[in-house]
Amino acid sequence: MEKRIYKSNTNVMLTGVCGGIAEYFNWDPTWVRIGTAFLAMTFGSGLLLYIIAAIVMPKKPDDYE
Repeated sequence: MEKRIYKSNTNVMLTGVCGGIAEYFNWDPTWVRIGTAFLAMTFGSGLLLYIIAAIVMPKKPDDYE
């Protein structure tokens, strides 16, 4: 089965985007959230990318490994 990126069902703060990215890359979700917040505060791109990802990324199916 091919590895796909999904919003997290268990690691959720707002929509599960940062948790899903962290699960995909096997990173700590706290660092992904800090990076997103840093981008949002310095360049404004983090907020825009987060909103786009929240709309585009699918939710993880219940039967997904």
